[in-house]
Amino acid sequence: MDNHLHQTNLRDQALAVLKLRLVSGDLAPGQIYSASSLAAELGVSNSPVREAMLTLVNQGLMEAVRNRGFRVIPLSDKDRRNVYDLRILLEIPSMARLASMKEKVIPRKNEFSKIAAEIVEGAKSGDIVRYLDADRSFHLGLLGILDNEQLTTIVENLRDQTRQYGLQALARDCGLINSAEEHQPILDAIISGDQPRVIKLMTDHLSHLVGDWAG
Repeated sequence: MDNHLHQTNLRDQALAVLKLRLVSGDLAPGQIYSASSLAAELGVSNSPVREAMLTLVNQGLMEAVRNRGFRVIPLSDKDRRNVYDLRILLEIPSMARLASMKEKVIPRKNEFSKIAAEIVEGAKSGDIVRYLDADRSFHLGLLGILDNEQLTTIVENLRDQTRQYGLQALARDCGLINSAEEHQPILDAIISGDQPRVIKLMTDHLSHLVGDWAG
């Protein structure tokens, strides 16, 4: 992902980049960051970055520190487990449901296979942001086929609350590649209409959230 922002809606782009950095652990818990320093990194003015950080404050992911900037709010083990439990409850049956409507997934097989390959490439290159961006497109894109905007929004918010601090270490020891390669089999199971296999693969995939990805 390009660190510099070029499109018109800079606030939304800045928000997307900051969320990826939060999830990857690039923005560390307890640390204070200034809008000006992050804006300089992204190559934009302070205003859109500050607006994005205020949005993260409203979402409970950061807090404002008077005259200093914004602090990343740590995610407790209990919070992480709660997010994991909710994602298990929502995502696994939703992905399994896609296996019963594979006729809607099959026309987009090449699209999602390409995204799955992008996830693997991000893992192999050690590009955490690229990995997470493609991973987000894969999972939310598939859920979007269910045409339930509320479901997709809730899962998206839960993903934003997840902090995968262990990803940097996994990228160094090839563990990230192994998890990246789980996406294509999930897609294949959906397309074959194999609901039990989708459930098993998704359960194993999400287990990383409270395992090696937790760092």
